[in-house]
Amino acid sequence: MIDKATIDKIMDAANIVDVVSEFVTLRKAGVNYKGLCPFHNEKTPSFVVSPSKGYCHCFSCGKGGTAVGFIMEHEQMTYPEALRWLANKYHIEIHEKELSDEEKREQSERESLFIINNWALQYFHDNLETPEGRAIGKPYFRSRGFRDDTIKKFQLGYALKDKSAFVKAALKKGFKEQFLLDTGLCYKKENGELQDRYYGRVIFPVLTMTGRVVAFGGRILGNDKKAAKYVNSPESLIYHKSNELYGIYQAKQAIAKNDRCYLVEGYIDVTSMNQSGVENVVASSGTSLTIGQIKLIHRFTDNITVLYDGDAAGIHASIRGIDMLLADGMNVKVLLLPDGEDPDSFAQKHTSQEFQEYIKKHQTDFIEFKTKLLLNGVTDPIKRSEAISSIVKSVSVIPNQIIRATYTTECAHRLGINEATLVSTMNKFIRGDIEEKRKELKREEEKEKQNQEPLVPPTPTQQATKVEYLLLQMVVRYGERILYNNVETEDGDTISLNVSQYIKYDLDTDELTFHDEKYNRMLQEAVEHSGEDNFNAENYFTHHPDFEISELATNMVIDRFQLSKSLQVKNDEETLRNRVRHLILDFRMDYVEQRLKELQQEIKEAGNDMDKMMEKMAEYKDMQSIRNAIAKELGNEVII
Repeated sequence: MIDKATIDKIMDAANIVDVVSEFVTLRKAGVNYKGLCPFHNEKTPSFVVSPSKGYCHCFSCGKGGTAVGFIMEHEQMTYPEALRWLANKYHIEIHEKELSDEEKREQSERESLFIINNWALQYFHDNLETPEGRAIGKPYFRSRGFRDDTIKKFQLGYALKDKSAFVKAALKKGFKEQFLLDTGLCYKKENGELQDRYYGRVIFPVLTMTGRVVAFGGRILGNDKKAAKYVNSPESLIYHKSNELYGIYQAKQAIAKNDRCYLVEGYIDVTSMNQSGVENVVASSGTSLTIGQIKLIHRFTDNITVLYDGDAAGIHASIRGIDMLLADGMNVKVLLLPDGEDPDSFAQKHTSQEFQEYIKKHQTDFIEFKTKLLLNGVTDPIKRSEAISSIVKSVSVIPNQIIRATYTTECAHRLGINEATLVSTMNKFIRGDIEEKRKELKREEEKEKQNQEPLVPPTPTQQATKVEYLLLQMVVRYGERILYNNVETEDGDTISLNVSQYIKYDLDTDELTFHDEKYNRMLQEAVEHSGEDNFNAENYFTHHPDFEISELATNMVIDRFQLSKSLQVKNDEETLRNRVRHLILDFRMDYVEQRLKELQQEIKEAGNDMDKMMEKMAEYKDMQSIRNAIAKELGNEVII
């Protein structure tokens, strides 16, 4: 457990702008900062970071929170994991007792996989200093021109040739066999024995944006044509290859700084370019580019340059990725390296300045690239028509209408075709895409309907959450504020009641509760902490260890910032008291009206049972009286 004093120290040190900037490119906007939301796809920045309040919030999807909450949501971490992440960032030492074997077994499987991967990374890296590593592993990296600082930066390693060396070391360390299998570091042979997955290979660790080890890639060193050149980690609880990019951890700051990302194919391309001084580079690691990977890049920049070597077959196979980048609103450039060159070999032959000058001089927009690729030397009318359609299709996926129109004009000029013809063709593609998306959405809806149980019609109880939300919002914003002074108790004593205590006391008199248990918990906690010196409900709940509570509280606080000063509720004592009382009456009215509807149904169901019917009708009459009394207090007309 992390003690409270250390948690407070971490909270004090955590700068929300500093933390969010690790993942989102922020720009100053008055007293706040704005950027593209990392939690959903958007073209216009709606993610606001408030350094004065210590919150971040997306006014589109609603996600956000404190520094801890942001890390929890973004990196899918638990509360303690997020605290440790921040402690590491701000060099705050955490004193924790050594976990017992039993406690280690109780750790979540997810965390166990991270622990094993982290140990494996160090194990492979240390192998480079063994006699075998110095004789085989390091010479390979030297042959690629990698310096020691590059090897350390990317934490490269070597797996010994002994097929069970890693297994023996891991089991001796105390790691469970099942977790070794779940990470993909090992696999079982037909005879049931465990075997290392990467034996005899150099190792490239795959890190998340925060530096956590999720996977490994192992490259063969010999010339065995029967063996795969690369062996990669299989999908696991912590690794989904479609959401990861090799080199993103080392490149993220350079991407944001240069406002451009270079996309290459493999591990070695990234490492070589980085060593040459081009640090804003990542790789899809041999897989086709995915939406998840594109969104990862888009968090840092709108601009991307895709680097291809001279392999025409590879270019044609990868060209679909360009359309995906365009559809996501990226500004795409393409660089075709000289024949026989790839990013690795080119980087080794040129200085950083030469490489970057070559990129600037030779990178082209996607239309010029695709035109040369598909139309160069093509005279057949049918093939030429197909190529032009493919180019127009690429332009059609661009979401920005102005950019799309600009490219359409350029296409007409380059291809020598009437612009109206291109526009007509493009509109067909756009309509087709819209129709396909509509059909896909309909298919998803039908599938969801089939998988879900029959829906219960919404009841007034379920619809009453708005009043509950507003009432709890008063607790979060003003929970510690004194509402009534010198209130006399049944014992004759006098006490003061703050907002939280008054709401709790009023509801308890009739044993009323919120329909959402989370709301009840928050109200109870606000009351329990009311006696503490300097208790501040807003600060307490927005920094709550339960992320759902922290997120809810932050949203309740953020709502206020959306209002102009003239529309914000005055928070003087009398106005606050009236507002709270009015909301409690609204809450009671909702409860009474819900009960009246239930009684109407119960009276119908009573049938010929006159005793039961009379009992329900009497309760109904009482409820009507209560409803009319509440309506009168609310200033409404008395309901007959």
